Amino acid sequence: MKRIGFLVAVLLLAPGFGCAAESYAARGLVLKVDRAHSSVLISCERIPDYMEAMVMSFPVRDPDELTDLNVGVTVEFTLVVEQQSFHIENIRLHRYESVEQDPIAARRLKLMARILEGSDQAQPLKIQEPVPNFALVDQEQQSVSLSQFSGKVVVLTFTYTHCALPNFCFRIANHFRLLQKRFANELGRDLIFVTVTFDPAHVTPEIMAKYGKTWNADPASWKLLTGTPSEVQKICNSFGISFWADEGLMTHSLHTFVLDRARRLVADLEGNEFTADELGDLVQTVLARDARSSLHASTH
Repeated sequence: MKRIGFLVAVLLLAPGFGCAAESYAARGLVLKVDRAHSSVLISCERIPDYMEAMVMSFPVRDPDELTDLNVGVTVEFTLVVEQQSFHIENIRLHRYESVEQDPIAARRLKLMARILEGSDQAQPLKIQEPVPNFALVDQEQQSVSLSQFSGKVVVLTFTYTHCALPNFCFRIANHFRLLQKRFANELGRDLIFVTVTFDPAHVTPEIMAKYGKTWNADPASWKLLTGTPSEVQKICNSFGISFWADEGLMTHSLHTFVLDRARRLVADLEGNEFTADELGDLVQTVLARDARSSLHASTH
């Protein structure tokens, strides 16, 4: 498991530190942006022949490079290691490009999204906005409302249970399966996973229960939800999710959302290119931050 806080030790022991400046191409998921101190916490992917994947806080020399950064975005950047210091520069947002096998369908999806954005429907939630309450039915045929998870961090995604592409819904569901092990002590008490079906007209609680068994989903802490088409459509609109039935299949966008204990949206991870470790590092950061906030509030 990756740990936070070992960057300096890693760099002191790394080849090239203490010599002429070295530059390394890197990539990772943003966990925290500290504009006041011109730094950014990143779940950094492995840099070949230099260092393993790790969570680390990087100083940024140009504060303007932090302007467009939000928690949950994937970035590419250059790590510069000098004789007595290190920093990152040339920070670039990594835009998710769909690997949809049908490029025509992908273009239609984008067109439909633009049409909807121009309609009278409510605009999708923005980062730090409170998420409206909703109620659906879980895999045990119990009514579940988002409000009952107040005080817990919620990781929420949407799925098409018959998705044929292994890199789409399958990949995200497997991330949740893996994170059940990493957060075994927090799940149910401080953390909840929520998966909503894109296809409520055909997906019953029984089907969601069968789907959950595929991923060893614990019904107490990983809620697999369905409801009426109008209910699901309203929730998807809130999160800016686009989907429609196309010749017996479902074409859809792909997002994973993280909500803090106050039910605010803190991250929107688009696509499927982040790893389970990166998502886990983000969840761990939000859990730790919220725990500190709660402790501070209780002592004042």
